[in-house]
Amino acid sequence: MSSVLFDVPGPKARRRHRILTVLTVLGIVAVVAAVIWRFWTTGQFDPDLWEVFVTPDYMVFIAEGLYYTLLAAVLAIIGALAFGMLFGIGKLSDHAWIRWPCWLIVEFFRAVPLYILITYLWALYRFQIEILAPLVIGLILYNGSVLAETVRAGINAVPRGQVEAAYALGMRKNAVMRIVQLPQAIKIMTPAIISQCIVAMKDTSLGYIVVAPGLTYAGRQIWREFENHLQVALVLGVIYILANSCLELLGRFAQRRLTESRTVDMAIDPADPTLAPR
Repeated sequence: MSSVLFDVPGPKARRRHRILTVLTVLGIVAVVAAVIWRFWTTGQFDPDLWEVFVTPDYMVFIAEGLYYTLLAAVLAIIGALAFGMLFGIGKLSDHAWIRWPCWLIVEFFRAVPLYILITYLWALYRFQIEILAPLVIGLILYNGSVLAETVRAGINAVPRGQVEAAYALGMRKNAVMRIVQLPQAIKIMTPAIISQCIVAMKDTSLGYIVVAPGLTYAGRQIWREFENHLQVALVLGVIYILANSCLELLGRFAQRRLTESRTVDMAIDPADPTLAPR
């Protein structure tokens, strides 16, 4: 079928596309083979370096790290959503004494690097080790500030005509925000919220800098004992990819539930007098 965006490729174009596809696949295979060969020649496939990941005690240790990572991610995502919703709406307030403090807080925590923020919060806890609070609070402040801008942009993206129509019906601003703007804004900003939640999940890896329990902390304990940095990085990377993929699927499911149009099948009664021709 033809398209208004581009011409249908002819025989030469299709042949060129096939050649480029084959060359791309061969290039990827060559890179993967080179990596595997490099691993083999440097002894990275030594069973002693991988045995720890099938040892029951260490598997439990990694599972505990995964539990704390997921716990920190859930707490950070919930807190960041609440923070972002509150300060995003606050930045749109008509009252300057609400709008300007919200603007300053959001801009400040967006500008501070997350690494520095987590380290500073850890210092406030007098260098207590194996606690999640500095990591979770840092994630909430940083990701919540980003989500606040997302919320503000989503609310501003709602068509102005709908807001004006709500005001014309006599609704107050709080009711307009709650009934008209927020429901539509959530649908608009759902993809951005999902992306930021995935960022928060990945940023839990910074917990190792403050010795917070989690996957990266467990990984550091393992590679210090077995000197298998590459193997630990690969295994933890796979775990993070699977966790983020599950979070993305959950977010897409929620997005479909919010945005899909539902059609209601209505049974038509032929005897209904309102359907009779006039």
